[in-house]
Amino acid sequence: MNSESNIKDSNSMKFVYNFHKQMREKSLNLIYEGSFSQEITKAVLSMAERKMDDAHEEANVKKKVFNIMVECLQNVCKHGSESGIEEKNADGVSWGIIMVGQQDNSYYITTGNYINNNSVEGLKSKLMEISTLDKDGLKELYKLIIKSGAISDKGGAGLGLVDIARKAGSKIEYDFEKVNDTHSFYSLLIRIPRVSE
Repeated sequence: MNSESNIKDSNSMKFVYNFHKQMREKSLNLIYEGSFSQEITKAVLSMAERKMDDAHEEANVKKKVFNIMVECLQNVCKHGSESGIEEKNADGVSWGIIMVGQQDNSYYITTGNYINNNSVEGLKSKLMEISTLDKDGLKELYKLIIKSGAISDKGGAGLGLVDIARKAGSKIEYDFEKVNDTHSFYSLLIRIPRVSE
């Protein structure tokens, strides 16, 4: 092995340590990036649950985090499967990223995935509407969406996002980063207080 390969190996090892340090500093408990099949989704949820069990988290907080994670993962799968971008595998399994951590006595869940540019404005509009509503407003919007029958097999009408905002009890943070002429990267951040209600 020559000295150039030793330098490359050393840099790789430093990256691993630096990444580990960043995870500890940002109190990240779980990171997964890749395909989101049903099996992977179950495994991610199981790992998150185990981490909360190890931390002796209160049952109602654990349930809330778990339920919001389910909604977030469904959101990644829904939009990832519609994007048609190369990061989806041959079986049509969605690609994305999810991170779960703790900060300021709250859990936070961050997700990201590619989305078609022609879906950005509609989704942004739903998120903006949701962010203006209080607890009662979210409850009314949730009922209205169900009553109007605007739900398809893939969800729709922003019901999942409304449900996330209701369960979290905090505003959903979001971003759309344009990647190219056809796709953007869609990110969500949800904070869930650890203090039981």
